[in-house]
Amino acid sequence: MNKKLTHLERLEICLDGNIPDRTPVALWRHFPIDDQNPESLAAATISFQKEYDFDLVKVTPASSFCVKDWGVQDVWRGNFEGTRDYIKFAIESPEDWEKLTVLDPRKGNLAAQIRCLKLIVKELGADTPVIQTIFNPLSQAKNLVSKENLLIHLRRYPDAVKIGLQTITASIQRFIEAAIKTGIAGVFFAIQHAQFSLLSEKEYLEFGCQYDLQALEPASSLVFNMLHLHGEEVMFDLFSDYPVSIINWHDRDTLPSLAEGKRRFRGAVCGGLQRDRTMVLGSPETVATEARDAINATQGTRFILGTGCVMPIITPRANILAARRSVE
Repeated sequence: MNKKLTHLERLEICLDGNIPDRTPVALWRHFPIDDQNPESLAAATISFQKEYDFDLVKVTPASSFCVKDWGVQDVWRGNFEGTRDYIKFAIESPEDWEKLTVLDPRKGNLAAQIRCLKLIVKELGADTPVIQTIFNPLSQAKNLVSKENLLIHLRRYPDAVKIGLQTITASIQRFIEAAIKTGIAGVFFAIQHAQFSLLSEKEYLEFGCQYDLQALEPASSLVFNMLHLHGEEVMFDLFSDYPVSIINWHDRDTLPSLAEGKRRFRGAVCGGLQRDRTMVLGSPETVATEARDAINATQGTRFILGTGCVMPIITPRANILAARRSVE
């Protein structure tokens, strides 16, 4: 009888380009209210994993965890994705970018997230890779100044924004260094502005790429770094050489397709399940059919079944179970 692989072994085989005993699968979601306390977020994440037994655990704090110590405030208003609304921003004028100071991961909300990671890694053990969400510098900048004002500041006060981005980048580096000590297996590096509806490639190269790569430097030793490209009409090819082993994007909603993305990226691709029409509004049969289609499209190699983005918190349990069982 063949020995059953651990989650870690299965993912290692997948990333090596070989076919494991079954296709790896990983889904993740927000945990509103629970995400305001490190112990309750850890408990919710652990409970979710114990119910569904995914191959990879992505820790999903509120996006504000990394910017609250600069003074932003947010509130839970019932968003179906589980995200919170920002009600106070830290950047009110261009000069405020220069006032940001590098955050200490041993203090405040960053320290709380480190405690959360320690609890999760200890409970789940070394055979289940845990990855921590890291919002890239430009995404954090957006949450410091607001979505609308970021693009205004970026184009009207570029030098000030760049000073702020450098401070944010240094803070990310320090946080990743502290997070690695908890035993995480990688980071989930979330990029939100590499969309042609927001920026040009030239603008992203200037305000995104150089800071992304600096921020990721401390994570270079981790095996399971995953890049998430948020949104539609993404600049996929800008990221083919980023130091990550997995890439995730809204493949059911925008180009490239899974098969094409796999051809253009050396590592593994993660996706295949449409998160709204299929996971929320579909049936278990719909989920299983879409999962089989994704596995066939990738020939079952260098592929992790998942959604193109965070799974809505209203996703029916039956559909989550269908996704999990579809790979058995």
